[in-house]
Amino acid sequence: MKCAQRLANTPVFPFARWNERVQAIGQGGVDLIRLDIGNPDLPPPEGVVEALCQSARQPGHHGYPDYRGLPALREAIAGYYQRRFSVGLDPDTGILPLIGSKEGIVNLALACVDPGDLVLVPNPGYAPYALGAALAGAEVYAFPLLPERGFLPDLDAIPKDIADRAVLMWLNYPNNPTGASADLGFFAQVVDFARRHDLLLCHDTSYCEVTYDGYVAPSLLQVSGALDVAVEFGSFSKTYNMAGWRIGMAVGNADVLTSLAHVKANVDSGIFRPLQEAAIRSLTIDPAWVSRRNEVYRERLEAVLHGLRAIGMEAAQPRATFYVWVRVPAGWTSETFALTLLEREGVAVAPGSFFGPAGEGYVRFSVVTPIARIREAMERMRRFAALQPGPPAGSRQV
Repeated sequence: MKCAQRLANTPVFPFARWNERVQAIGQGGVDLIRLDIGNPDLPPPEGVVEALCQSARQPGHHGYPDYRGLPALREAIAGYYQRRFSVGLDPDTGILPLIGSKEGIVNLALACVDPGDLVLVPNPGYAPYALGAALAGAEVYAFPLLPERGFLPDLDAIPKDIADRAVLMWLNYPNNPTGASADLGFFAQVVDFARRHDLLLCHDTSYCEVTYDGYVAPSLLQVSGALDVAVEFGSFSKTYNMAGWRIGMAVGNADVLTSLAHVKANVDSGIFRPLQEAAIRSLTIDPAWVSRRNEVYRERLEAVLHGLRAIGMEAAQPRATFYVWVRVPAGWTSETFALTLLEREGVAVAPGSFFGPAGEGYVRFSVVTPIARIREAMERMRRFAALQPGPPAGSRQV
């Protein structure tokens, strides 16, 4: 059977092949502790499941929904942006609910990128930014996020001819995988960069509500004039522990959202109404719920950082996200370290190379696992470090 060339040029999503390896290890009887995937283990806010069930019991709520989402959901998202960021959005033109932000990220490339266009993506970064561009037949220029810059890009280091040719640029703060954060001063620089080079600025803000110690993550749309050049993607997955529900949103520039809605109307049939009504309920919860949830993550992060430092793996404590981004010991590659740890101790972490070439030499720990299991994982890490001070001979990959 013929395989489309666009698929032949698109790599397998790295976590898909990694998950197969992890599952194979688990089926062999190993007691796995998964610190590799950003899959929240805690339940959604109280009342959200009940809102889903109540809506699902309504006979008229099982047909095709509106392509652009319930007006009440769009109004609830607009209310959230006004309360949280003091950003005013038109519910009719400036908001588009999504079947999870990942779907919107990939479909945006189909809406706004032509074959041969150039897309700027962060390196390391979330794989769908580049994968969407590849499916659209575009080229990708990966700009590095370096530790000495706090994992913020050096905009001046992007060659002028590259920036002038680019049609779209991806950013993501708070950042996956590094846990880095950005302030409004940086966002203002990026908006100016987008204006000067006539490109669409796309910001993934999925982790903006997973923050610690008083840090408040801003929205890029708070910058004056950002709505002229930018769209922002949000997700209920991390904010409200609703990863499997598959619901998110794109907000911002109305023309871009119209193009994205055009693609989606031809690709999907909208979001199941009970999911939308549950999402509306989640947007009304007391912010104290988010604070309490974040305290759970903070305790887990400290347990990971303490365990890593005890074996000589130094990592900075993030102000946001539930990730720890840490260098592997000298002599290891990202995949060799992660695979050997998985096979010998049953602890799964994410190889940094899955996020791009600049992720090589790192692994990512995700703390969406109960604290007792995290402490057990750190004990296994200590044992691993004591028994295996260096990498095995040869290079090993998943």
